[in-house]
Amino acid sequence: MNLLSGDPPRGRALQAILILVILALAAAPFLFPGAKALNVAAKTCVMILLAASYDLLLGYAGIVSFAHVMFFGVGAYGVGLALYGLGAGWGALGVGLVVAAALSLALALAIGLFSLRVQSIFFAMVTLAVAYAFNVLASQLSWLTGGEDGRSFKVPDVLQPGFRLIEGKVFGVAISGKILTYYLVLVVAAAAFLVLLRVVNSPFGRVLQAIRENPFRAEALGYRTVVHRTLATCISALGATLAGALSALWLRYVGPDTALSFSIQVDVLVMVVVGGMGSLYGAILGAALFVFAESYLQDAMGALSQVAADARLPLLPALFHPDRWLLWLGLAFVLAVYFAPSGIVGALKPAETKNLG
Repeated sequence: MNLLSGDPPRGRALQAILILVILALAAAPFLFPGAKALNVAAKTCVMILLAASYDLLLGYAGIVSFAHVMFFGVGAYGVGLALYGLGAGWGALGVGLVVAAALSLALALAIGLFSLRVQSIFFAMVTLAVAYAFNVLASQLSWLTGGEDGRSFKVPDVLQPGFRLIEGKVFGVAISGKILTYYLVLVVAAAAFLVLLRVVNSPFGRVLQAIRENPFRAEALGYRTVVHRTLATCISALGATLAGALSALWLRYVGPDTALSFSIQVDVLVMVVVGGMGSLYGAILGAALFVFAESYLQDAMGALSQVAADARLPLLPALFHPDRWLLWLGLAFVLAVYFAPSGIVGALKPAETKNLG
């Protein structure tokens, strides 16, 4: 990371946690056997890329956009519909990805050129309207998208669960197409993340931060703020499109609930804020924490409720009932934002770095 971006994570605590998360994701199929654990790891990889691409907009450029989930959906539908209509081949996968990227670039360019000249709150409302319209369009075009039911599709033979790369097992795990798909998702997401890290630490990224802090001063210095913000929107859209393609490839399904739901946008916003805006490393921590809590908090609360019931403790069994897991999840993130307004990365930042701002 240092060679690619010149911006390694600062602070030993942050470095240790990031290394732990990266190693856990890299060895997830061998450390955590079972379909659920692998699904959690794959979703974490996808959401890290999605959160990092959104942080480029929100944390570095200061742009509040609600259309990010639309680009995620474009990537998912592009790959899904290509594999559904053209067959389960690498050529179809490539065609779907190229078409999705082109469509995302066109939409991002249109949004950037026509909307970024307005004030931030109005821009946010415009992007919300565009994302909602795209969701309705995908739901209504049932002849193409499958409507509310979506589309299930096959993937190339190498990525199908029944495929075996080698006979026998490696550390007790069969190297199946599902494992290969996971590592494809991991490697592509990691490569895209490093590209985004290079972008935010380039002169272009520094200009974005200057525009975020004072757009009038940046304009006075000769920087064309609309051009820079539009380019940031396009780069961010490509990252979200790639994340959507990886999500569809892993699920082998695409539909409004998995690709265009507004809850995905809210989740990404929470990940960026909790992890720490203006630091792509925060996207790793925020996404990993959110996906883990979303996947296992309900089970943990069920165990606590059962323990409290066996001990005949009053109120606690109902308070920790698994159906209330969203309440506790929301409370946990509210407390996290209250006590660490700069996110996890900000809380773990060394004291001397904090003093420098």
